[in-house]
Formats: sequence, structure tokens, C-alpha cells
Amino acid sequence: MVKSFTSLFGKSNKGVGIELAPQCVNVARLRKQRQGLKLDALASVPVPEGIFVDGQIADPPEMAKIIQQALLESKIKASKVATAVAGRDSIVRLIPIPAELDDKELREMVLNHEAGLYLPYPREEADVDYQKLGYFVDEDGIEKVQVLLVATRKEITDTYIKTFEQAGLQIDVLEIKSFALIRTIREQLRQFGPQEAVVLVDIEFDSTEIAIIVNGVPQFSRTVPIGTYQMQTALAKAMSLPASRDMELLRGMTVSLHPMDGEKTGVTQVNPGLAAMMRVIGELTDELRRSIDFYLNQSENLEVAQIFLAGVGGGLTQLDEFLTQRLSLPTSQIDPIGSLSLQVDEEKYPPVLRPGLGIVLGLGMREV
Repeated sequence: MVKSFTSLFGKSNKGVGIELAPQCVNVARLRKQRQGLKLDALASVPVPEGIFVDGQIADPPEMAKIIQQALLESKIKASKVATAVAGRDSIVRLIPIPAELDDKELREMVLNHEAGLYLPYPREEADVDYQKLGYFVDEDGIEKVQVLLVATRKEITDTYIKTFEQAGLQIDVLEIKSFALIRTIREQLRQFGPQEAVVLVDIEFDSTEIAIIVNGVPQFSRTVPIGTYQMQTALAKAMSLPASRDMELLRGMTVSLHPMDGEKTGVTQVNPGLAAMMRVIGELTDELRRSIDFYLNQSENLEVAQIFLAGVGGGLTQLDEFLTQRLSLPTSQIDPIGSLSLQVDEEKYPPVLRPGLGIVLGLGMREV
């Protein structure tokens, strides 16, 4: 019997985070110490093709074995862990609720009435949770409370629960990946005001999640089917190399700051692989611009103050400079290790890899 889904806003005091991704399983354990946080363990184990597909676990028994292997390699002994589901399968909405409702009435309204208005699938097929954020007075002078509604499909959460049970673990916290990223960079987010939006661009293996954050809360999210695998595949094909899930070739490239018709410039004429890679990055840039424009057109008195790059593709050399140039918006790559003042092997975790650790470290920070 599968244990019932508890809470997308659960709490954990173990400090063990496990991130599942198409290309790898990341594991981290953090501990609190007098000066801040200490990284006890951090490990990554490759995931073969077909086990984690389109943001979902396609082969739970094999994924369970990989989770066990990751714990073994990191020398972590745990019974309860924090993990996260992809944003593409989740709904995140800010909804205003009358402030006079007591907690029981609020819960009833959010979970059984409001949730059904925002879900693209039947309410009974969803796991739903919410969190009260704060009170405000609307344009009609009525006091309301802002509620963050989060939902994901039951079949996805059930699969996660089953998979971790097969690995001998209980999920203490199951949240949305972007929430874990926000936790990792919350100190940077605090420098922005209530009228300044931050765009969090999480470039993963097979997709990119774009989340717009205001006051530390996601206001808008969208998943684009472009990730490092599409960049690497275009690069390898243009160079007549076999396709590979290993991203070493891509990580060794430097994003060109020259115009996109690079085939006509001296820079990419001698490197067709770079030209092919830049076409994919150009497509992703266009999708990012559309997402930003769409959100700003619906939001009054709001400006985008910063773009943060995260994920396995967020650390590509000069990608931040390229986006700053193309979108005329300040862009930087997150460094969760530096932000949290964690001690690691500098050679093992160079700058190009660090943005990809934002989610697993954010999971490990839960209640630590």
C-alpha cells in the first residue's frame, strides 16, 4: 500500500536532498554549524537512457537502484529525504482569498473549490497543497490573503513515493524543483524590491524551466523543450560525431558573442559545431524573450531586474554575457556553492558545473 501524499510544503530535519534528472541522480547532505552550513556529502550518479523521461520516472525499479548507488557512493545513511518534481507537470498559482475565512474555511475553499478552477485535469487526479503568504487590500478596499496554490498529478507523486520506497526511503518533502532553486538563491533575491522581477532560467538536460519570481515567490512558469541534450546533439551532428548523453563536448565550448548569422563570420566558419550549437541557443533565447514579454504585458508597474541561470546548462561559458547582450537584461550564472560558502574540491566542481547543483543543495537545505 502506497503511503498517502502528505505535503508539497513539508518539513525535513535530515538535510538529505535527492534530485532525479534524465541524465543523473544528485545527492547532497547538509548540516548546520555555527558559521552557517556545512556540506557533508555530494555525489552524482549517471542515469541511462529511458529511466527518467519527460520529467517522469519511467522505470521505478531501475531508478531505485540508482538512488541506492548514489547514497552508497556518497556514504549517506538516511531513511527520510527531500526530493522534487519537475515544473512541467505542476501547477503554481497565486490566488486571493477573502481574509475573514478561518483556517478550516480557507482550507476547504482552496483545496476543494479554487484548485479545480486552475487544474487542467480533474481535481481527483491531483495532489494539491497551499501556503498563506500575506494579507493585502484589493482595489475595492476588501482585505484578502494571498495564497500560493501548488498541484501536481497523483500518478507522478505516487510513482515518486513507490520508487523511493523501493530504494528503502521515505519522502519527507516533495516539492517543485523551482522552489528548491529559490531556496538556494534566496539571499540574492532579497536585494530586489516588490516591483522588480527576477527570471530564473533552469536549463536542464532535455528542457528549460523559466520561472518569474517577485518577492521570492514564483508568479509565472513555463517549460520549453530545449535543453543541453539538444545543444549537444546539434553540436555533435555538425561535427560528424556520434550522439552522446555525456555533456563533456558541450561544456568545452564557449558561447559566441557574435551575431547569430555566425556561419558568415570568421568565428564560426571554421567551426560548424559552434554554429549549430548557437542556433539552438538562439531558439532558447527567443523563447525566453517571449516568456518575459508575455508576463510583462500582463503586469503593471513591473520590470525585470535580473536573469539568473541555473541547471546543467546554466554554467556554459559566456552564456550569461550572450543573454545580457541579446536581451538587454543583466544576466548571471548562479553559484550555489559560493553563495552558501560551502567547502568543496575546486577541481571537481568548476564554475561550469556549479549552476547544476542549485536544486539538490536547495533540497538539502530543508530545515537544516
